[in-house]
Amino acid sequence: MNICILYGGRSGEHEISLRSAASVVRNLDPSRYAVVAIGIDKAGRWHLQEELHLLETAGQGGILSIAPASKPVFIVPSDGIHTPAGRLAVDCVFPVLHGSFGEDGTVQGLLEIARLPYVGAGVPGSAISIDKESAKRLWRDAGLPIVDFQSVDRSSSAKELREAAARIGWPVFVKPCSAGSSLGASRVNDERELDAAIAHALRYDTRALLERCVDAREIECAVIGNSRPRAFPPGEIVPSRAHGFYDYDAKYTDKDGASLEAAARVDDAVRKRIMRAAESAYAAVRCEGMARVDFFLGRRTGELFVNEINTIPGFTSISMFPRMCEASGLPYAQLLDTLIELALTRDAEKKTVRYEE
Repeated sequence: MNICILYGGRSGEHEISLRSAASVVRNLDPSRYAVVAIGIDKAGRWHLQEELHLLETAGQGGILSIAPASKPVFIVPSDGIHTPAGRLAVDCVFPVLHGSFGEDGTVQGLLEIARLPYVGAGVPGSAISIDKESAKRLWRDAGLPIVDFQSVDRSSSAKELREAAARIGWPVFVKPCSAGSSLGASRVNDERELDAAIAHALRYDTRALLERCVDAREIECAVIGNSRPRAFPPGEIVPSRAHGFYDYDAKYTDKDGASLEAAARVDDAVRKRIMRAAESAYAAVRCEGMARVDFFLGRRTGELFVNEINTIPGFTSISMFPRMCEASGLPYAQLLDTLIELALTRDAEKKTVRYEE
């Protein structure tokens, strides 16, 4: 079976994608799969890789580099991916693209037009999940607990910004509505810090989200499946005191930025509550294939809040999503097999849908 790995991309998580793609390629069973690699550079150009260039990097598990290609790669509606030499033999696409132009439904829509099966959430699930405000509204409507939030945009006046923050109460977290990996996120302790935080968030999106700060542990839960999601026991992120919360630097820059525990230290009742909530959150935003659902768990109160959902979570050698699956008995290679099977099953089911009388 020919698996096309799409990796790189235009988002601020380009380099993380190179690391995730390297791990995916290394863990695909070579007796079952042949890899067709297409790297997307930071300008959005697609490059078909004649060879796989796996480069080792100290302590980061290596990257799948992108070699510039002289021949263009293009989508032909209803006929897959082409080069000037003709159609590429691709049975399933595995997008390993984090953040904007990867998790937001744009690539997924392109693959739908090309009539190619692909791993992960479809267009609606991807677009809803990356939009934090839309996801939170759906979770709230589904009866799932979320922290208080307000949204603002680039047209909001200074008065409107302060009123939004006042409705929540200090301190607040400010983040872009549609961006990944905590890009543009910051904690705001009082009104004096608000303008700078909003301006920072609005560098990465046209809208920003203000959220009530809660004294909580950061819990993550892996979920796979299409119409019947299956959650795995949760893990926990423990940011170092130097960071305070799991920001971009803690994730990717500072090797001591956080401790990643594949099995969260919670009792059985809390564990089951988190897993049920993860499955419900996944279903509410119409997710398919896979996702990592992130929670806050109150330190003193034990309250559980759904925070975010990531439809293409990190797949690096140290990423939480594959580690949580592996800790529950689903090794990395088998996880990839399962995700590809889910993609093909969904594609076969969609082919039964009629679009005309």
